[in-house]
Amino acid sequence: MKSFYFKGQRQLQSATGGGALRSGLVAAIALAGLFSLTVCAQQQQANPGTPVVVQPGAPGQPTRTLPPSTRATLPPSAPADVQFMQGMIMHHAQAVEMTALIESHTENKDLRLLGARISHSQSEEIKFMKRWLEARGEPTSLPMPEMPGMDMSNQPMLMPGMLTPKQMEALKKAKGADFDQLFLTGMIQHHNGALIMVKDLFDTAGSGQDAELFNFATDVDSGQRAEIRIMQTMLGKNLASVVSLKFS
Repeated sequence: MKSFYFKGQRQLQSATGGGALRSGLVAAIALAGLFSLTVCAQQQQANPGTPVVVQPGAPGQPTRTLPPSTRATLPPSAPADVQFMQGMIMHHAQAVEMTALIESHTENKDLRLLGARISHSQSEEIKFMKRWLEARGEPTSLPMPEMPGMDMSNQPMLMPGMLTPKQMEALKKAKGADFDQLFLTGMIQHHNGALIMVKDLFDTAGSGQDAELFNFATDVDSGQRAEIRIMQTMLGKNLASVVSLKFS
């Protein structure tokens, strides 16, 4: 009985002693954490707003802390990349101009929905292309070609598929079903031109390697192919309705 009592007492002392040890460790860790936070806070107050630039090392190599003045540099862009973006800004701008005519020239709900979609997507893409060019210190518009003895001020530069001034004038004058017809045929022509521009980009050696530009160009290709199919279907319906009206 006595041995059982002393054995139980030793177990109790061991348990309480272990608890005290654990409590001491927790308190020590908490104090260490508080101290490190205080040191970090003091360092941050001493150097407010100082960025820490860390360069990961190669496999098996340590990381390096670079000076706060370090700035990221973009890889050089191929001339064809820059020209593609500059030309596509001009190309998209005409598509947005075409869609702006829809509200006052037709009541076709399907065409209005399509126009809103094209206007929104291409306006956002124009913003992206301008940011891409500006980040690389490039102008957002194509330089005008210098041709001795020729006045190019009244000769608009047209990318593949863009409507001529004569086509744009005819579109502006049309109304109703005639407008629908001209808009759909014109925008299909316009979209096909964009596909040519993407193909020319990727066919040029050394171009299209920039990750952002590659993703953008492939999105333009797939998106405009899908819209061409939609417009071809709408054009077929529009022609059928015009024929039925003539023979009714």
